[in-house]
Order: sequence, then C-alpha cells, then structure tokens
Amino acid sequence: MGKTKGGFTLPGESGYEELTLQMADKWGADVIRDSDGTELSPEIINAGYGIYSTICIIRDHNEWAKQNPDKLQQTFLMTNPVVAESASVKIDLMKDFFAEQFTINDSEDSKAYWQVFDRTTNEEVKDWTYSDGVVTVNGVTPWHKYTVNFLAYRIWEEISMYNHTTNNWDKEHLMQIDPRHPETQQYMLDWLENWCKTHPATTVVRFTSMFYNFVWIWGSNERNRDLFSDWASYDFTVSPLALKQFEEKFGYAMTSEDFINKGDLHASHMTCGDKKLDWMKFINDFVVDFGKKLVDLVHNYGKKAYVFYDDSWVGVEPWGKRFKDFGFDGLIKCVFNGFEARLCAGVDAVETHEIRLHPYLFPVGLGGAPTFMEGGNPTLEAKGYWKNVRRALLRAPIDRIGLGGYLSLTIPFPDFQDYIEKISDEFREIREFHKASKPYVLKPRVAVLTFWGSLRSWTCGGHYHEHPELDLINVIEALAGMPLDVEFISFEDLKEKGLDNYDVVINAGFAGSAWSGGDKWKDEEVVTSLTEWVANGGAFIGVNEPSAVCGYDTYFRMAHVIGVSEDTGSRICHGKYSFEVKNDGSVENGTSIAPKMNVYLTDAETEVFAASDGVPTVTMRKFGKGAGVYMSSFRHGEINNRTLLNLILKAAGESCEQKYLTDNANTECCYYPVAKQLVVINNADTEQTTTIKTDSGDKTVTLGAFDTQIIQL
Repeated sequence: MGKTKGGFTLPGESGYEELTLQMADKWGADVIRDSDGTELSPEIINAGYGIYSTICIIRDHNEWAKQNPDKLQQTFLMTNPVVAESASVKIDLMKDFFAEQFTINDSEDSKAYWQVFDRTTNEEVKDWTYSDGVVTVNGVTPWHKYTVNFLAYRIWEEISMYNHTTNNWDKEHLMQIDPRHPETQQYMLDWLENWCKTHPATTVVRFTSMFYNFVWIWGSNERNRDLFSDWASYDFTVSPLALKQFEEKFGYAMTSEDFINKGDLHASHMTCGDKKLDWMKFINDFVVDFGKKLVDLVHNYGKKAYVFYDDSWVGVEPWGKRFKDFGFDGLIKCVFNGFEARLCAGVDAVETHEIRLHPYLFPVGLGGAPTFMEGGNPTLEAKGYWKNVRRALLRAPIDRIGLGGYLSLTIPFPDFQDYIEKISDEFREIREFHKASKPYVLKPRVAVLTFWGSLRSWTCGGHYHEHPELDLINVIEALAGMPLDVEFISFEDLKEKGLDNYDVVINAGFAGSAWSGGDKWKDEEVVTSLTEWVANGGAFIGVNEPSAVCGYDTYFRMAHVIGVSEDTGSRICHGKYSFEVKNDGSVENGTSIAPKMNVYLTDAETEVFAASDGVPTVTMRKFGKGAGVYMSSFRHGEINNRTLLNLILKAAGESCEQKYLTDNANTECCYYPVAKQLVVINNADTEQTTTIKTDSGDKTVTLGAFDTQIIQL
C-alpha cells in the first residue's frame, strides 16, 4: 500500500512540537487535536492543519460550581443493608461510598424523595429521622434488614476521576454542573460563546458528549471500588428539579425506588417498564433541545460541531429518532472492537464518522496493565485491536480514524509509531473502496431481536472488555465483520412491521435480559408471528436462553422451533432423549461452545451438531419450510465466527461454500464489485494461506500474521 494522507486525527502536545509535526507527517494526519490535560501551542496551531478542540461543557467550571453548589449533578444512592438488632437502627449514609465522589444532598427538596425500606419485607418505612449524615429508623423489626435511598451530589466528575487515578495527576478535582437549571444553561451559553470567540483557529469543536455521564459509582472499600457501572444507564440524570419537571410533563411522580430498583438500579442489559422509558424520553428531549442551542452557537462562529459518543453521552442515543435534531456535523466513537465501529458507521444523521483507536496514549490501559510504560507492549495491543476493528471497516465506511492521549508517551516505542503508519495507510485505501461501491454481501438478511431494538443497534452494555460474558456482545462482534446485511429490531417492530424483510432472526442472551427479551416473550402474538414466519421459510437462531420466560409448558417459548429447552428444576424426574452428534460440517473443527448443563432435546427430530459432557451445544431442527438453530453459548473468535456464519447460511437454505468466502476460518475477505478489488485479511498471529472462489476463478493467498492483501480482479 502506498503512502497517503488525510482522514487521520492526531493528538498534539505543547512542548513536543517537533514530535507532533513529525508524527502528523508520518501518519498522514490532516487534523491535530488537544486531549484532556493538554494544550496546543501556537507553533502547532499555525502549522496548517485542521484543529479539533475538545470541550466538556459540564466540567472545567470549578469556580462557578463552587459558587453554585446546589447546581451540581446528582444521583440516587442506596446504602448497604443494615440488620436491626433492636427497635431502632442507625444507618450511616456515606459509609459505603467514595467520599471524594459524593456528598449528601440533605436539602428539604432532596429529602422529600428519600425513602427507607425494610428489605426483608420490601415495604417502605415512614418512621425515620435524619441528622449529620445518619438516618435513624424507628419502630423496626429486629433482625430485619433496612436500607436508605437518598440523593447525593457528585463532586468529582467521573472521567476526571478516572484520568486522575490512571495518570497520577496532582491537580484540582473537576466537578460537573447540571444544565437542568436555567442559571446553568445561561452560564454555559455565555461560556461557549466566549470560548468560540477566543479560539479562532479551531475548525471543529469536539463535544465530549453532552451533559450526563454513564453511571459509575465508586465505593469506600478498595476491595470493591467499582460498585456499579453501566454504559447506558440514566441514573445520573436525577435532581429534585428534574423530578418535578417530569411530574409536570407526564402527570405522575417518580420515586427514588423507581431508580434504585431494590439496589439493582437499571442496567441497560435488563428490561424495564414504562416508567423508565418515559424517563429516558424526558431526558433525551431535554438533552437534544438544549444541546441544539449549543451546536447552533458553534455553527454561528463558522465551526463544525462533532460529538464524542463516550463519557457523558447519556441522552444522546445516536441511533435514536431525535439524534438528527442536534445538528451535529460528525460523530466520534472510541473503539476496541468491530461492533463499535459499526455503531458509528451506521448513524446516518451526521456527515463525518470518526473512530478513536486503541490503545489510548495513556501509561496504563483500562484494566490497569502497563501500556506506554515499562512492561507494556503497545504495538501488540494495537495489532489486536486493529484485527477486530478492521473486519468491520471492510463492511461499513468510516471517514476518519485517530488517537487520543499524550503523544510524548510514544517516544520510547518507535515500533508503535511505525505500526500506526501502516494502519493509517491501510485505512485510507479501504476508505477509497467504499467511496466506489458497497461491498458484496451474501443473500441472508439478518435481524437481531432485542428489547431495545434499533435504539441500541450495534451495542450491548458498553465495550466488549467490560462484559465479555454476554453472549449477544459476542454475537454482534462476530456479525460486525460478516458479509451480511444486519439490522436490530424490537418486539414491537416484530408485531407491527412483520419479518418479511429478513431471512434470519437471532435472539441471544440470558433469561430476563434486554437481549433475550424477558417478559416480552409472554406476548402470544410475538410467539405466533415468529412461529408462522419460520414455518414459511425463516430461520430462528437462539443463543444461551433465547425466548426464556417462566410460566409455560417449556422455559424456551420457541422450543417447538429450535427443538431444545432448559430444565429450571421442574423436570428432574422426566426422561431425556438420547442423541448422536451428526455434524454436517457446519460446526468447524476447533469450535468452542460452552455447555448449558440443563438443556435438553424436546423431540426426536432435533439434530445435534455438537455436544459437551453429554449435553447438546449446537442443534438444528427443521420446522415447516424453515429451521431453528440453538447454540448454548457463543464467544467470538476466528473459528467460532465461521461456525456462526455457517449456521446462518445453512438455516437460511444457503451453501456454506460460496463466492467471496475464504476457505480458512482464520482469514476473511471482502469484495468491492465496482472497483473489482478483493481485500483479504489474516486474523491470526501466524502466517495463513487461504483460497477464495471469485468470478475470475479461485485465488490463493498467503498472508503474514495480522496481514492484509489487496487483489485486483
């Protein structure tokens, strides 16, 4: 691949001007950006590059925040249960929480929303008093356990908190202000206008998301510092003012328990009721309406406005119906994996789609292991991340890539600098292929069925490394690089629009989760419509506990289609079908599927393609003109990914040996028909040889570890 320029955003750093301009040339950058904690010197700003300036509109305002402490952002917290030993019990509200992150809001407006619960009976207790950080509960039942739901101000913005601890900063903690208050809104508008006036060189204002951060609650005990984190939770959006405005708009009041949910909160991997959906709409409307005012102000100064879809993104929802109303010019997503690149690429409401590659230029990674420091190997990390992201970039166009962090950290790692040069040239060539035509796809059209539907397309509770145990996140990571058209649908979509546009429906997740669907499977219309669709030729693929809900003859509501269900304990006296494994080649050698020990065959027609410890792990059952497939689990990887593709093709009635598929599961390819370019990639860390059937005959390619080859047909 030849040396090219453009489509690359480089983090600059004052004091390292020579390095900044050297890497800008080496990596083909056309834009230089600042990072949290860095500034760009005049020498960098005036070097002829586009300038991205990062702003986080809710932090870096400590002076104003100190003058207006009642306008800090808040959250509901629940104390750990305390067991009563007498007729009263005292509960220290902050005992279990990180004192540098939270402080109690004990105003009268706040205490109106506090609640005390007897968690043994799950009943609210009204007889309590508060003084100096302690709630005293009276008239209690000895040996019952009690908790307090209370409102707390967040006094250290969580990303600042993370950056401090990761980079060992010794400077003032940043606080976050709440734009719900009219005074805060006016302050923000005035601040941003002054900022635009004093940054004439800035071509793009990069909003570090908008107003409300994903929920990240730290504890006082270092053995369990990370009490709760969820990428898509709305729990950090509450305040007495917001609760009052919600009641005025929707005609009913939310309580603290609606958010606390017995201590579980409302993680995005769980289903929710209408109250939570109403609150999400309420927050989304506010974030869009006020956010648009800020975007319009940026546009008035001739600058573009991009939003970073991480950190304080709650209420932004780029796949939501109102995202286009912001008027953003670009969307930036930090990516560890392919599905995150697909998430960014698929948003049609912006002109520019940009991804921020990993590893970030930080001393350590998110897990605390060394990266850009002694003991780290950032080049190896970059190869692993690029391997995952590259699959998706072949399938969906991204306009720009870039890095974040502190460029000076790369000085001791020249091999990393060289590898980023290779990546940037590779990216730009792939980008040109997309400009010429869409890549070739196979016939089956795939729908992923979840509680959230298209709202949470190509996402599953955050980054892969945060929840690697979730089957759906593994499934969508596999799908991200497959030659298939994929859409995400909800149960409402299934009922209202039908499934005529799809050949395969995938439902993956544990019982009760938003990914499996939970109580949505109690709707007989869902089961009936899906059953009829399969009978007429569709393919239903279930993973882990698909369609699982209690109260029916089988735990899996679609057991009659997939031919398996799960024994929750009621069938230990029932007999089970014996079986023989009859793999027809769909399950690749080396496939690893963990068994689910209580899964059993529901009839003799179900074929078993793989088993472990006497338990079926991969099955297929014909149903009418269609088929049902079951996988007891799924973890993405080269061999497993190919098995999933094989099963999709077989269930849809298609051959697994088609044009523009590699015959080596460690490799993949993508064909661009207009340019007649075939891109072949090696996902393994060793040399691989593969053959591809094409319209120009068979092509055999040998690739080095993690290598890419482009063939003109």
